[in-house]
Amino acid sequence: MEATIEVNGLRKRYGPAVALDGMSFTVRPGHVTGFAGPNGAGKSTAMRIILGLAAPDAGTALIGGRPYRSLRRPLTHVGALLDAGAPQPSRKARDHLLWLAHSQGLPASRVDEVLGLAGLGEVARRRTGGFSLGMRQRLGVAAALLGDPSVLVLDEPFNGLDPEGIVWMREFLTDLAARGRAVLVSSHLMSELQDVAGHVVVVGRGRVLADATVQDLLATASAGRVTLRTTSPAEALRALAATGATATTSAPGTLDVSGLTGERIVAALTAHEVPFSEVTPHRATLEEAYMELTADAVQYRAAAPHEGASR
Repeated sequence: MEATIEVNGLRKRYGPAVALDGMSFTVRPGHVTGFAGPNGAGKSTAMRIILGLAAPDAGTALIGGRPYRSLRRPLTHVGALLDAGAPQPSRKARDHLLWLAHSQGLPASRVDEVLGLAGLGEVARRRTGGFSLGMRQRLGVAAALLGDPSVLVLDEPFNGLDPEGIVWMREFLTDLAARGRAVLVSSHLMSELQDVAGHVVVVGRGRVLADATVQDLLATASAGRVTLRTTSPAEALRALAATGATATTSAPGTLDVSGLTGERIVAALTAHEVPFSEVTPHRATLEEAYMELTADAVQYRAAAPHEGASR
């Protein structure tokens, strides 16, 4: 089966609330595709529909051209991690995987193999109720790999992992994609998606806000912006304002300038005798690009710290 997820025009309402409003995107083989958006953006609903756990009001979600519910032995086509707390706490890790393997006609040898891949070989006979969140995440990944699927859908796989676990997960996801699998990873950790994903789908209020390579998103977020470092930021702000540029303070002694090329910024500062130590094109992070894209799509926004402070 072709390793592709195709989401086309998904719509879903829960009473008066619109969860999905015509969402469309494709997850292709050979790439890790990041799936990002604010709380309430529709990510979980979309993944549940992809995995046949919910039905859309309209639209389709196909895996290799077929709906999940039509797949025979689905774990051999699609592996999923949606809830790391799903295993029965009283059940041993190996027994949990043996039960899943038996349901799909998979041998016990595959259970031991995926436990080793997930780094859980030494705790295979421990009850999952005593597992840390990071260990439960690894167990969920082992379960997703049981059928050696060509498609993986992972929801927040970095949650609860220690630094060693994060490095392991990053390398693991990269290797899965390199072997030709289609990997969809939902995460709020933009720094991790920037390191591992080649493509990102950003959603908000049930719609796709961006569907592009990470490289293209960063280039768009960086365009026309210059980082300026100076020991005289107030004088620099005045000199730049006189040229029509827009400048904001991003850190002590550091300005984020837009509307002028680096060469024109240098000329303006030199003409006003403003000292500076650096004028470089801004290199945006995926987090910056994400924040710009979702600025109008955040459903649950906290008050600024001073707004909630007691007097």
